[in-house]
Amino acid sequence: MKRLTAAFVALTGLGLSGILTPVQADDQVTAFELDNGMEVVVIEDHRAPVVVHMVWYRAGSADEPIGQSGVAHFLEHLLFKATDTLESGEFSATVAKNGGSDNAFTSYDYTAYFQRVAADRLELMMRMESDRMVNIRLTEEDIVTERDVILEERNQRVENSASALFREQKNAAQYLNHRYGVPIIGWRHEMEELDMADALSFYGTYYSPNNAILVVAGDVTPQEVEALAKTYYGVIPANPELPTERTRSQEPPQTAERRMIYRDARVAQPYVSRSYLAPERNAGDQKDAAALRMLGEVLGGGQTAVMAEKLQFNTQTAVYAGAFYGGGSLDPTTFNTVVVPAPGVSLQEAEDAMDRVLAEFLEEGVDEAHLERIKTQIRASEIYARDDVEGLANRYGRALTQGLTVEDVQDWPNVLQAVTSEDIMEAARKVLNRKTSVTGWLMAEEG
Repeated sequence: MKRLTAAFVALTGLGLSGILTPVQADDQVTAFELDNGMEVVVIEDHRAPVVVHMVWYRAGSADEPIGQSGVAHFLEHLLFKATDTLESGEFSATVAKNGGSDNAFTSYDYTAYFQRVAADRLELMMRMESDRMVNIRLTEEDIVTERDVILEERNQRVENSASALFREQKNAAQYLNHRYGVPIIGWRHEMEELDMADALSFYGTYYSPNNAILVVAGDVTPQEVEALAKTYYGVIPANPELPTERTRSQEPPQTAERRMIYRDARVAQPYVSRSYLAPERNAGDQKDAAALRMLGEVLGGGQTAVMAEKLQFNTQTAVYAGAFYGGGSLDPTTFNTVVVPAPGVSLQEAEDAMDRVLAEFLEEGVDEAHLERIKTQIRASEIYARDDVEGLANRYGRALTQGLTVEDVQDWPNVLQAVTSEDIMEAARKVLNRKTSVTGWLMAEEG
């Protein structure tokens, strides 16, 4: 896979039959639900006659059956094949013929499909997208062809990249039992065995309106979207067999530090990175996640951050030093640090220097002036973000598939601004625990 402060207003008198949520006036967001359980979010922006139409499914790689890693991404590819009314490839061709663009993406917690088109083409997008929600038609040739495509994609994105292979192994070391330790694209040996039954089983289980979120952003009104959504999505029956909860194998308590070294002859720039288990951003309780987001900015969010100042500029130990929080997830996530050593500095020296900086930070605390600058930058970024309707649609879609609400999305900027230096230090003391960490070295082959 962050909003400006504004007064809340209740959107009444819109004539929508679904369940409306109160939203911020400046956001122009309306949320309601169809009778079959499909959630709908409308983000109005009438400055240009375009719309972004997205359908998000609460089903990603972390929801895959054991032994079928990669099936969520595999199915994403297969949904561009034939349906009852469209020939293979006709979906994207139709979007392009109407002057638009389309694509899809898969993550741990969701799969999403989207089109960006002229506003008067919205009905056509809904007709086609609702069709492939239930009417996919696959052949064995489709299975073989797309299986080869995703295997080649793995070759290009993972096998041909030492850094990608390193991150994959490090992630697997962090999550011993949870599916976040399995790559989204899948393990090669399991991808090679994916078949039609696997794809159709995942499709039949998770691709239904009561497991989907429709997000429409741009030059539209809630009334218009509701009428079209009822016509095309509202007639699809809910899946009564949809699991009531997203049950996943949970991670056992980590009580020992883990370490790994990944050597590859292709490595030109070695580096050290560390991930710590960290709490995710939760609905109605985002304070800890906000403190961790701010911790990432204070420690590693740019050239003025603590790690950059002390490792890059003061000591020239590193050519890059950073930190970030992966707060967008349904289940527990990670806080990460990385140091790329300067020429002549060993990985051990770089790691030792990183540990000294972190220890000093835990003693010295947050510089208040630095924190205020970060908050100002975040406020500015929210203003600029409002000009990107596709980005806004992504923001709401990701949040809702990861257990958050519309109100959580809109509260988030205020929660961030309310974070204090004490909040940040409390989060740092809880999360920066070597017993719940994985430290990895990426380096060239020896000798």
